[in-house]
Amino acid sequence: MTLDVITIGRASVDLYGAQVGGRLEDMRSFDKYVGGSPANIAAGCARLGLKSALITRVGDEHMGRFIREELAAEGVDLRGVVTDPARLTALVLLGIRDRERFPLIFYRENCADMALCEDDIDPDFIARARCLVATGTHLSHPRTEAAVLKALHLARKAGAKCALDIDYRPNLWGLAGHGAGEERFIDSPAVTARLQEALGLFDLIVGTEEEFHIAGGSTDTLAALRAVRSLTGATLVCKRGPMGAVAFDGAIPERLDDGISGPGFAIEVFNVLGAGDGFMSGLLRGWLTGEEWETALTWANACGALAVSRHGCTPAYPSWEELQFFLKRGIVTPALRKDAALEQIHWSTNRRGNWPVMRVFAFDHRMQFEEMEGATPARIGAFKQICLKAALQVADGGRGYGILCDGRLGAEALHAAAGRGLWIGRPAEWPGSRPLTLEPELGPDLGGLVEWPRDHVVKVLCVYHPDDTPEMRAEQEAAVKRLFAAARRNRLEFLLEVIPSRVAPVDDGTAARIIERFYEIGVWPDWWKLEPMTSHAAWAQTCDSVRAQDRYCRGVVVLGLDAPREALAASFAAAARHELVKGFAVGRTIFADAARAWLKGDMTDAEAQADMATRFADLCRLWDEARKEHAA
Repeated sequence: MTLDVITIGRASVDLYGAQVGGRLEDMRSFDKYVGGSPANIAAGCARLGLKSALITRVGDEHMGRFIREELAAEGVDLRGVVTDPARLTALVLLGIRDRERFPLIFYRENCADMALCEDDIDPDFIARARCLVATGTHLSHPRTEAAVLKALHLARKAGAKCALDIDYRPNLWGLAGHGAGEERFIDSPAVTARLQEALGLFDLIVGTEEEFHIAGGSTDTLAALRAVRSLTGATLVCKRGPMGAVAFDGAIPERLDDGISGPGFAIEVFNVLGAGDGFMSGLLRGWLTGEEWETALTWANACGALAVSRHGCTPAYPSWEELQFFLKRGIVTPALRKDAALEQIHWSTNRRGNWPVMRVFAFDHRMQFEEMEGATPARIGAFKQICLKAALQVADGGRGYGILCDGRLGAEALHAAAGRGLWIGRPAEWPGSRPLTLEPELGPDLGGLVEWPRDHVVKVLCVYHPDDTPEMRAEQEAAVKRLFAAARRNRLEFLLEVIPSRVAPVDDGTAARIIERFYEIGVWPDWWKLEPMTSHAAWAQTCDSVRAQDRYCRGVVVLGLDAPREALAASFAAAARHELVKGFAVGRTIFADAARAWLKGDMTDAEAQADMATRFADLCRLWDEARKEHAA
């Protein structure tokens, strides 16, 4: 496979202080993201539709695996990532003090990525790329410098373009102490000499004014650019913060403003850390797809603007769809992270995973289990672990399978499900409540969601009908809105289940009316879970309503309502005609008989598992056959 771009150098874990406006010393909690300029650029390019790869080293531990998994989820090719058995993955602690100060501490003593060496550079891998991107830090040590230079020479020999992001961090060149990670410029003739030895290898060189100062050996920006120009014919792109950026593809003029420029964006600066890597991603997208420099700079400036508006580095970068939306629509509020429409597109186009099929065993029930003979919390919890085993037996390592399980009675099953490849949903409602009441374990401020793993989907069941009284509607809608906002705040996907038939008659348009209402009040579910309708017209109206409001919605799953197999088969046949309906989430039809027998002691663990696996597998076949029939 031909790659558009390979980046080489740093890969770290960024631990970002969650509190804004205080000292790093006072941070109480941290969010974990991928970091390191080359890793950021590789992820940013992948989000913009380029085929990107990374050459680096990570540790053989949890943080190294985190980087691998995060970058793989972004679509970054990891064949050039070496696992170092002896060294730890680099860490960085960062904070947002105010609009001018962003303290950070680099934990990079003998870290994995600084052990990158010439032996890690595979000529065949380099030859697959149209472009190689290096960053300045890995020119700071003889071993990593040798690896970068080998990769550059191989890339040039293969006819690839080469780009340099100067990325000058005095701390990483040994010029500042551990507490000075925020320092952006310290003059050093030795660093200038080291950089200048390599400048002639590049076709594109990108940096801030301060970074060109170190590369050119002068604090006069024009003089520094001319010094760099004397050593290379590369296009030079100078980033100028709120003034945008300017490119020079020939002689350096008398004024910076006389270079090639793209429009800047007047937005609120929230976090400058990692903004340059977002800028580089947009620039590379334009450069490598043959756009004029004005267009490439526009994309770069926009990506940088979006990056400085959000928390974190890699998670802040836009998708290609988001970038196009932003450029077409323009700025609504300078604080881009508070632009609801933009943030929804950012969220929905950068979600992890792909679930074109959803075969979900739902055993998140609580009240229904508690009412069974022989039920105790411990016994219910033990049975839910058997339910999980049945789900895993049917999935057999395949994709497109999942579970719904609660954290109050089914905590052990939830823990055991981690890392097994299942889609995992988790209920947030108090069973049987109407108006909707949320689980007490979430806390009055819903702060309990902070304890949920990121791959747990927040599911809420709301018994809601369009003809409810205004008071009932208002109370239930307020609860759903609070939960939706809390889910987004904690970066958790959201599934909204509605069952109108429990309280009033329904027709073919009922579900569509409910869907339109929730979008109207600002609730954008990643998933909908709806009743097993058998009318094609009902499904058509439902799916049309979702698509009209949110073309990025992941899809709809059909719930069971304890329906017999024949009724579910009919609803599957109707639903499977519609692409937006991805599958089912069924519970009691699968577990009810086994649960009653097992809780009374009339069925063994193995018998219960076998019975539920048989029923679950049967429903999976029913769905797959219905989908296959309509696909044909």
